[in-house]
Amino acid sequence: MQRRTKIVASIGPASESERRLRDMISAGMDVARLNLAHDDLDRQLERYRRIRQLAEEVDRPVGVMVDLPGPKIRAAPFPEGGVELVDGAPIRLTPGGERSTAEVVEVDYADLLADVRAGDQLRFGDGGVVIEVRDVGPDGLQGEVAYGGRVDGRPGVHIPADRIRIASPTAHDLRLLDAFIEAGVDMAALSFVRSGHDVRRLGTEPHPRGPLVVAKVETRAAVDNLDGIIEASGAIMVARGDLGAEVPIEEVPHLQKRIIHAC
Repeated sequence: MQRRTKIVASIGPASESERRLRDMISAGMDVARLNLAHDDLDRQLERYRRIRQLAEEVDRPVGVMVDLPGPKIRAAPFPEGGVELVDGAPIRLTPGGERSTAEVVEVDYADLLADVRAGDQLRFGDGGVVIEVRDVGPDGLQGEVAYGGRVDGRPGVHIPADRIRIASPTAHDLRLLDAFIEAGVDMAALSFVRSGHDVRRLGTEPHPRGPLVVAKVETRAAVDNLDGIIEASGAIMVARGDLGAEVPIEEVPHLQKRIIHAC
């Protein structure tokens, strides 16, 4: 029986070797996803070419999807090994991109102080660490660790999407996409879509002349504008991690069913 469910596997440092990729293709990987929020363009193009070569050698069709970073907001790097944020601890957040500590977190978003309000909850990484904003001052946000945990590297910082002033796709997204269209990529996933207009701004040729455009539904605005996004897209991805930071977590399964039904 031909299966309808497809296996999409994210490719990164742990899975980019020829041996591991060959094993994944043989095991049934249908689509290789390259997350362009990490690593530089040259390294991602190298991964792309390696996947194409191995799929040809194994004689099995494998699609490649690039996941564009979108207006992703990140904290400045934490010290090597990470730090532990403790429940109830005071913490300060300021715009910047140099370094973060357990006491002061720099966030690479220039409009941080204008767009965040007292009472907001800012989620780090996959949402397990939550900072509640107590006060907005002229030089920074005063907050408290509502749910603690370990943070390391440059984790994403989730700010309510309807406040973010960065458009999607970004100029950086468009530059990355141009390079992969030239290489012949099959699919392009657009992050933090808020309307069908965001999808049309990619400016790609309609599929199959251009890549299949996958709109990621991960904001409240995307749910509200779902019909227009579906009409402008080739496929929809329910990005439950970020969507669960935008809406109460118990709503996510119901929204997922609604999105699938609408598609």
